[in-house]
Amino acid sequence: MSNEKTPIKQSTKIILIIAIIIIAVAGFYGLNIYKTYLAPNVNGNEKYIYIKTNGTYDDLLNSLENKNIVKNIGSFKAAAGKMNLGKNLKPGRYAVKEGMNNRTLINKLKSGNQDAVKLKFQNIRKKENFAAYLAKNMEADSLAFIKVLDSAGLVEKYGFTTENVYTMFIPNTYELYWNISPVEFFEKMQKQYVQFWNDERKRKAAALNLTPIQVTILASIVDSEALYDKEMPTIAGLYLNRLNRGILLQADPTVIYANDDFTVKRVTNALLSVNSKYNTYKYAGLPPGPITMPSINAIDAVLNREVNNYIYMCAKEDFSGYHNFAETVVQHEINAKKYREALNKRNIYK
Repeated sequence: MSNEKTPIKQSTKIILIIAIIIIAVAGFYGLNIYKTYLAPNVNGNEKYIYIKTNGTYDDLLNSLENKNIVKNIGSFKAAAGKMNLGKNLKPGRYAVKEGMNNRTLINKLKSGNQDAVKLKFQNIRKKENFAAYLAKNMEADSLAFIKVLDSAGLVEKYGFTTENVYTMFIPNTYELYWNISPVEFFEKMQKQYVQFWNDERKRKAAALNLTPIQVTILASIVDSEALYDKEMPTIAGLYLNRLNRGILLQADPTVIYANDDFTVKRVTNALLSVNSKYNTYKYAGLPPGPITMPSINAIDAVLNREVNNYIYMCAKEDFSGYHNFAETVVQHEINAKKYREALNKRNIYK
């Protein structure tokens, strides 16, 4: 019997070899494609990638490498080059998850599908503090936000002054893009302000002979006085009584604000002498601006104030955070004496 191979067997062997080569080549390229585009490549070191306005592709690469955001920077560069990320990079704040692949990440950065920042603000004392809070969470720095709030030309277009513009910001939780400009932020908050001051609230303000701005300024005092929300309508009624009768408000929180010393626990005569429009022991009526960003509860407490005849209030001597209210100076002096004695016992003199 002959050992000579038949032509059929030889051709089969050639086909098999070719098939193996094709499979090997396909496997190589397939594996390469998988590693480049589809393999998990994001570490769990950072929750977000930040791309600044006018940020460059090189800035992104440096950030990914320096912060160890991706496992293999080479595969990311390869995928980014093929997907033309360099010319399509969008600024913003992008959430990333451990195990995310290059393709998903690059598509997110190209689309500009950024993840909003949740801002929750209330009872922030001054607009400078507010600007600092915004800068901590947004791209723009605090000076850029202050510049907008101190822009008379801008705020006057919306009916505010640079002193009372802080009343425009309604405390709540907002979702905003990280790279929103300070002017865009201002305009968005102004729209929220308009929505908040609906017809019902404006009607209630008008019934008190107050503008929305004045209501908010008074609410900032009420909020600073009240430790408990349930006392707010009573305190609001008291201060409205003083306003309507032309009596100085004599609100201690305004004096503390005027002295810019928020460690004060006892308002002394030295503090009362400060010459400031925010010193309601010296100047009649409401101060020119709010002394804090009041809560919505405080604003609504003014609008729905308790009808009472109180003119005086004093913190309770038990330090519970509640107040003793009085209609006459005689009763007030009794309450005030008890509180002063309680302060002295605790060696609180300032």
